[in-house]
Amino acid sequence: MARPLLFLDVDGPLNPYAAKPERRPAGYITIRVPRDSGTSADHGDLSLRRRPLRVWLDPGHGQALLGLGYELCWATTWMAKANRWIAPVLGLPELPFVDFGDALFQKRADGVHWKTGPLVDHAAGRPFAWVDDEQSDLDTAYVAAHHRGPGLLHHVDPRIGLREEDFRALAGFARSPGTPRASG
Repeated sequence: MARPLLFLDVDGPLNPYAAKPERRPAGYITIRVPRDSGTSADHGDLSLRRRPLRVWLDPGHGQALLGLGYELCWATTWMAKANRWIAPVLGLPELPFVDFGDALFQKRADGVHWKTGPLVDHAAGRPFAWVDDEQSDLDTAYVAAHHRGPGLLHHVDPRIGLREEDFRALAGFARSPGTPRASG
């Protein structure tokens, strides 16, 4: 039986971008990503003249995430670029990612986050947890109405990123009844 999916957003959960700019959180390191690297930070021709994007990452998060019992999957506007810029710093292998295609940044009339539908589609009924800093009750209701398996939408404060209590909540969901565990 397949392990549950863990959909990972970068900015907010892994990169506490909303922390005070002059105070890098303890345990985090700084990487600089060129604005023309193909990430969500790119904004057309003007991006070539802008300073690199500052990203704070905690290298300890990689092992903590790998130890949760999930199949990890990027759910970020970084998409494939997360494997180039984020995964190596965290010590993660190359991960699959959700290609948001035409849904990328498209505001929905019902107020549901633009990532929610594609994540439900990608999960295809498989249990999943999703860590992000932009979910709302509308997203929780959408998942409950459109997803056949268990789902956990776990909000992470973008000022502090993933913390021990977040890892405990994710581990608890992975162990909950109805959530498959890896065999062997």
